[in-house]
Amino acid sequence: MSCSKRSTPLRRRTSAPKPARKSSSLDDVGCEKCGSDESPAELLLCDKCDKGYHLFCLRPILASVPKGSWFCPSCSNTTNKKPISFPLVQTKIIDFFRIQRSFDAPGISNQDTRKKRKRGSSLVMSKKKRKLLPYTPSEDPKRRLEQMASLATALTATKTKFSNELTYMPRMAPRSANSPALEHGGMQILSKEDTETLNLCKSMMERGECPPLNVVFDPIEGFTVEADGFIRDLTIITEYVGDVDFLKNRENDDGDSMMTLLSASDPSQMLVICPDKHSNIARFINGINNHTPEGKKKQNLKCVRFDVNGECRALLISNRDITKGERLYYNYNGHEHEYPTEHFV
Repeated sequence: MSCSKRSTPLRRRTSAPKPARKSSSLDDVGCEKCGSDESPAELLLCDKCDKGYHLFCLRPILASVPKGSWFCPSCSNTTNKKPISFPLVQTKIIDFFRIQRSFDAPGISNQDTRKKRKRGSSLVMSKKKRKLLPYTPSEDPKRRLEQMASLATALTATKTKFSNELTYMPRMAPRSANSPALEHGGMQILSKEDTETLNLCKSMMERGECPPLNVVFDPIEGFTVEADGFIRDLTIITEYVGDVDFLKNRENDDGDSMMTLLSASDPSQMLVICPDKHSNIARFINGINNHTPEGKKKQNLKCVRFDVNGECRALLISNRDITKGERLYYNYNGHEHEYPTEHFV
């Protein structure tokens, strides 16, 4: 069961405002970057100077109109500014991620962790059996500290609280609404062995043994995720998490990171994951341009929805071996093919 990100209609600031001066007209508005007045539906206007910019000409590219007021690079004076790095201080990182113990505190030893990972990896003998692997954390605690600091930097810059679970907030969809039985056409059940592997990944993260990933800031792509070690095919990278809400409540939401969680036959029961308030590293993994052969070649992850103990969950899983330094990408479009990726790099 594939996942797809939800793209909401570009309704605000996608057309020029009413002329403020007699000399102004809608025909005069063009993109300050490319000079073209084509694609007016994707032309974003600055709320201060009224100059236009195509969503796909901005750096980083915007997939949809942002919430609230938007100011162009000149008016905001934030062109390609690198975010402030989170302090590389162990106690601060432990508090930020609510880690259960310090990196070197007694508890489950590295040897025990390796043994558990070995038992987990023995489950995956071939792609045909579809057994999933747990990720393998970096052995060096300092390196794990740097990886978590990179994620904390991105979360802080986007004003997002860390969460590694689906969250159910008041006035949104209740937990009882997340029923795989409502999925149109049925939802595949995660096997007992693969569920144990998922739980192992969760418990490792709680101990500060994060996936071997770094979040980096790219002036074109924005925040993006790179492998900081070798990752095998069929490895669970992370779960896509955030606030669970009914799609009907988000019809006019300008967020560009909503993920389908439940595709029900009844539209009123459809659920999405909204990672703008609570999320993990999944929010920063970018999508491929699925309109070009070059874009499709970048894909090294897949998003799959499973029934996990009676609850819909969305997992990001490697679909081939990934080398250190390689950026992570997956296809934002599932069966709906509604997410605009034609301008992705």
